[in-house]
Amino acid sequence: MTWLSLTTALTLRALINPALAIDLLRVAWRFRHRLWYRRFPFLPLPAPAYVQWRMYTAYGDEAAVPPAEDVIAFARWVGRQP
Repeated sequence: MTWLSLTTALTLRALINPALAIDLLRVAWRFRHRLWYRRFPFLPLPAPAYVQWRMYTAYGDEAAVPPAEDVIAFARWVGRQP
């Protein structure tokens, strides 16, 4: 799986389930780089080093792409937090 196919799968699932879309947006916002508005392309994207570290700690490989089900489970968990 690639990051593009993961994004596509999550987008399709979010279109079907609006509550999941809100949870996925919360996760995306939590993962953003702190000063994202100062760096091109001026989008709230996570720092590449942070994503590599998260993938290494979760899957043992910096280049891993998480399965859509893992991302959805994490997003739902985040959505239940106050």
